[in-house]
Amino acid sequence: MTLATVQKQNSSRFRPWLEEHGGKLLLFARQQTRSQADAEDVFQMALVKLARKVEEGTFVGGQNGWMPFIYTQIRRESIDLGRKDDRRKKREENVVNDDRSLGRDVEMPLFEEGESKDETRRMLTEALKELPQKFSEVITLKLWGEQTFAEIGETLEISLNTAASRYRYGIEALRKQLATARSNGDL
Repeated sequence: MTLATVQKQNSSRFRPWLEEHGGKLLLFARQQTRSQADAEDVFQMALVKLARKVEEGTFVGGQNGWMPFIYTQIRRESIDLGRKDDRRKKREENVVNDDRSLGRDVEMPLFEEGESKDETRRMLTEALKELPQKFSEVITLKLWGEQTFAEIGETLEISLNTAASRYRYGIEALRKQLATARSNGDL
């Protein structure tokens, strides 16, 4: 028997079964997930796993065992998808928090025009000069060179993590140096 013949037989076995049980299985998947699209994806993944097992001949229990298998598989796939989404969301939140903590919310007065900005530019330039070089060069490359931490790491022959930590420490040191000017309203 060829693979095409087996697939055609499996397809003809699945179609009536899906027509009979598909609605309630999709409803179950919807209850297990956060959206209709996720439910459809989870349902499809569960069906693919069932079809593979049936096609390989490794599924035990015949067609009577399909329903319990699919319910269990939908639940497992839903849990996996939820965990994956939670991890992704946490990573995205960390990136946003890193953006804030790394000073991406800092204005860049070296590029701004006007007399009032001249004093700010001078103070910032002086403060950068007072920082240890390892911090000032990372800040300069990040803010004004618009390089990523990976690019900075390559340029300075340091790791990405070292570049990021030097940036954080440097921004914090700048904030401390300029705290007096800020409180006086000079910056």
